[in-house]
Amino acid sequence: MTSLDAATVLRGDGRVGTSGRVGTPGQRRPLLLLLHGYGSSERDLPGLVDHLPAGLDWASLRAPLALPQGGYAWVPITVPGRPDAHATAQAADAVLAWVDEHVPDDVPVVPLGFSQGGLLATQLLRHAPARFAAAVVLSGFVLEGPLPGDAELARRRPPVYFGHGDADRVITAEATARTSAWLPGHTTPSDREHPGLGHGIAAGELAEVAAFLRSALGLPD
Repeated sequence: MTSLDAATVLRGDGRVGTSGRVGTPGQRRPLLLLLHGYGSSERDLPGLVDHLPAGLDWASLRAPLALPQGGYAWVPITVPGRPDAHATAQAADAVLAWVDEHVPDDVPVVPLGFSQGGLLATQLLRHAPARFAAAVVLSGFVLEGPLPGDAELARRRPPVYFGHGDADRVITAEATARTSAWLPGHTTPSDREHPGLGHGIAAGELAEVAAFLRSALGLPD
């Protein structure tokens, strides 16, 4: 689990990308980096884009770990909410290598991750605090314990939207509480709990994400 093949990328134009850069030629629009959850694939999250502001390019990445039952994962599940730190670092490094290869340095990048993809979104901020303009974490969590990039992240404090439900039976309450406690010391968080929401994404949550992205990236209404 050391790299992401370009053939695992579903580009915003609907084609499977095999080479070249993600983005609109001649423009430097922000890039939304979609990171799916455990057991899913790169085809899971692009439907969210229709509910988000115009003016964004996007790329949806497939996690590198193929599961026997089908679908893909960023890291193996061992103890729920407490993944192996080394495996999580490897997954984040794979995404960063893909970003470095395919996205120009001056393009703002915003990881948007659901569930285990939300873990990767927070991990990307911690691995490369200067590379990401903001992040969206939906029913995800943060890895326990300090990382070398945390001090720089705390200095920069990028905006982060953290949406979660109070009826989630997949992400543990401890992992959610840990994330809510960690974010204010390292980012500028918009922490939103949605009553009755299980392990999913609510329509009202997407409206909040859209408003968050407009504010964080200076996009027009």
